[in-house]
Amino acid sequence: MSDDTQTTLPSDAVEVHADAAELVAAAASRFVSVVTAAQAARGTASVVLTGGGTGIALLENVRRFPGAIDWSRLDFFWGDERFVPADDPERNDLQARRALLDHVPVDPARVHPVAASDGEYPDPVEAAAQYATAVHAYLTEHGAFDLHLLGMGGEGHVNSLFPHTDAVREQHELVVAVTNSPKPPPVRVTLTLPAVARSRHVVLVVGGAAKADAVAAAIGGAAATDIPAAGAVGTHSTTWLLDQDAAAALR
Repeated sequence: MSDDTQTTLPSDAVEVHADAAELVAAAASRFVSVVTAAQAARGTASVVLTGGGTGIALLENVRRFPGAIDWSRLDFFWGDERFVPADDPERNDLQARRALLDHVPVDPARVHPVAASDGEYPDPVEAAAQYATAVHAYLTEHGAFDLHLLGMGGEGHVNSLFPHTDAVREQHELVVAVTNSPKPPPVRVTLTLPAVARSRHVVLVVGGAAKADAVAAAIGGAAATDIPAAGAVGTHSTTWLLDQDAAAALR
C-alpha cells in the first residue's frame, strides 16, 4: 500500500446510531452476525479485538448473545497491545478477558494475546516477532481474519498506527513494535495496515464529537499516512458504525 493510497467508501458502508448505547449494541450485533456466518460457512471463525472504552463496552454487549456463537471454534487476536506487565489494568488483553472472555467457554489455545512486558519476551521487538508467528500461522492456514474490529482516535489512529509514523507506513510486516507512541504508554505492539487488509470484514466503531473531523476525512478519501483509519479496508466489507456526534461532519 503506497503512502498516498486513497479509499472512498460507499455510503452504505456507514451506519449512524443515536447515541453510544445504540452504537455498541449495533457493534455487538455485527460481531455475532459475522462470527456465526463464518462458522456456518467454514466451521471456524476469528476476531481481532480492539480496546478502549467503546471496544470494551462492545465486548460486554456481546455477552447478551450467550448461545449464538460456538466459542470453542473462535480464535481471538488483538489489533494492538500496550506493552506493560500482565496485571496492568491498561492491557487490552486483561480488559477483554474481564469484559467477555472470562464469561464464555473459549478454548484457551485459540486466544492469542501479545506477550506482556514482564513475560517471556521483555523486549517489544521480540514480543512483536512472537505475536507475528501466531498471526502468520493462523493466516497461512485460514487465509484471512473474519472480523477486525477497530476504534479510532481523534487524529485518526487505529490500532497503534498513528499519523506520519513508521508503523503506519509499514507495507510488508504484519506486526511491528512501536517504541514512541504519541499516546501513552509509549511502547506497544501493533498489527499493521497490511494485516488489517488480511481481514474479510473490517468494522470501525467510533463515537464522540472529537472524532468527527477524522471520520469525515477517512471516509472522504484521506491518505492513510495522514488519517490511518482511511487505510483500514476489508476484503469483503468495510463498515463504519458511528454515533451522531462522530458523524456530524459527514456530508
